[in-house]
Amino acid sequence: MAGGAVWDVTNPARPDDHVGQLTLAAPADVETALAAARIWDAPVALRAEVLTRAADLFEAAHGEIFALLAREAGKTLLDAVGELREAVDFLRYYACEALGLAAPARGVFACISPWNFPLAIFTGQIAAALAAGNAVIAKPAETTGLIAALAVRLLHQAGVPRSALQLVPGPGADVGAALSSDARIKGLCFTGSTATAQAINRARAAHLDPATPLIAETGGLNAMVVDSTALPEQAVRDILASSFQSAGQRCSALRVLYVQEDVIAPVLAMLQGAMAELRLGDPWDLSTDIGPVIDGAAKAGILAHIDAARAEGRVIAQADAPGHGTFVAPTILRLPGGIAALEREIFGPVLHVTPYRAADLPRVIAAVNAKGYGLTFGMHSRIDDRVQAVTTAIRVGNAYVNRNQIGAVVGSQPFGGEGLSGTGPKAGGPAYLPRFTQSPTMTVTDSTGAVADRAALAAALAALPDPRDRVLSVDDTLPGPTGESNRLSRHPRGRVLCLGPGPVAAQAQAQAAGAAGCSALAATGAVAPDWLTDLDPLDAVIFWGDDETARAYDRALAARGGAILPLIRDQDPAPRLTLERHLCIDTTAAGGNAALLAASG
Repeated sequence: MAGGAVWDVTNPARPDDHVGQLTLAAPADVETALAAARIWDAPVALRAEVLTRAADLFEAAHGEIFALLAREAGKTLLDAVGELREAVDFLRYYACEALGLAAPARGVFACISPWNFPLAIFTGQIAAALAAGNAVIAKPAETTGLIAALAVRLLHQAGVPRSALQLVPGPGADVGAALSSDARIKGLCFTGSTATAQAINRARAAHLDPATPLIAETGGLNAMVVDSTALPEQAVRDILASSFQSAGQRCSALRVLYVQEDVIAPVLAMLQGAMAELRLGDPWDLSTDIGPVIDGAAKAGILAHIDAARAEGRVIAQADAPGHGTFVAPTILRLPGGIAALEREIFGPVLHVTPYRAADLPRVIAAVNAKGYGLTFGMHSRIDDRVQAVTTAIRVGNAYVNRNQIGAVVGSQPFGGEGLSGTGPKAGGPAYLPRFTQSPTMTVTDSTGAVADRAALAAALAALPDPRDRVLSVDDTLPGPTGESNRLSRHPRGRVLCLGPGPVAAQAQAQAAGAAGCSALAATGAVAPDWLTDLDPLDAVIFWGDDETARAYDRALAARGGAILPLIRDQDPAPRLTLERHLCIDTTAAGGNAALLAASG
């Protein structure tokens, strides 16, 4: 290893605690890793056995893992236990799922993971790629590179070949950019911000094969609705956990709370009382509820947002925080105008609250959908019809009723969003692992004919119905504890433009998209790549033509703002044309006969 800069790792809760040093990868190290990478060409049963052994080693090393999670990432012991459990669940789940795979591995996967779940997400990405037989080059957040190094050491100890799993820590602008721009990479897996995912996608489209998948889970502006029938003790318990656990540093965390105006005063009073009982401090202390945010830059950004709200008189309540380290006190802010007024995700312990009238609930849901994110959503209500109406209308990957909206369980609550919140498929779900394997592509040689009429094409797209709320299938058999319902439903991705080439291929694509429940438009002539940068509404494109044209289309789609849209070249496009949504309901939380409450609120 040539080695680059040395990263000094300090404890975010105690700046005087020097945890260790991390040597970042130099450009030569990235090249060495790419040159040395070899797919894990072992029988699937052996790969499953090794991953299961790794799960055992992770559990045996729980003490070292907990200590490192606390000192490097600022994780409380409660969060550390949950993180180890999730990492182990990923290893065991993907080991079992791999036994049903038939398609071969794609090749070398670059797995780029975040600091907020430095063991669980890091391990989950790697485990999926390895289970499918790929080689992995893992790029963790440099902030939590020591935890990543420990995980890789345990995976190697379990029997994963070094050529199949290599660690290259370093800044995303250097290491991440190099990996997402190298044609030897045959797949990308990323968890992080929406803006970074878009940058990675543009690099992928410019340099990699157009069929190279980007499996991304990104941020969210997550909302919860509490109506007048909710049990306030349950609602406050779940608001507190969803907003402030892990110092609010979860992509699934609650950011915007809508409370029916009839009950907002008592709910806020109870919430402030509960928040005042939270203890901030050293995450290694068992009595600590909330640890620090990850670093000084994160703290400064969150405090700037709070200070701006304070200047406008919008601070409702704020807890106390230690004067040392990178602690941010949990804070509740008023948010006039609701979610539409929040310009970006505040990744910390900040909850924005707005009242709503009962008659305006449909408008609230429409406003949440209009923001374009689609990760998590929560609702507290004891009116079954109301719950049904809201959960049918909301467009998010994971919805939770009468419980908190964090802590998805592998295999029980497959996790991942849509729109600005991710590309799918859901991690820890049945559709995830096949995305790491090869899918036969289709190549058609045909003339596209005369140039299409752009105005007519745009009008035809605009006339397509939006099918995303149509239910294709429902799986109610997902496991879970007694008193909890877990349901995975599948929905059409949306409106699909079919580019052939040629009318025969375009019609075949449109038929396939229609069979998958999507609204499809078969192009009747040649479509210039630059048109795809702003044609709307558009949710996916299918093209079976030559690589050069495919790359031009891919680059145009990547240049768009907003959600990452797929260019589908698969012979069977159906798996790429499906959205997954999960609904989790605490069926024990309703309390009493909800039918008697139907007239209230």
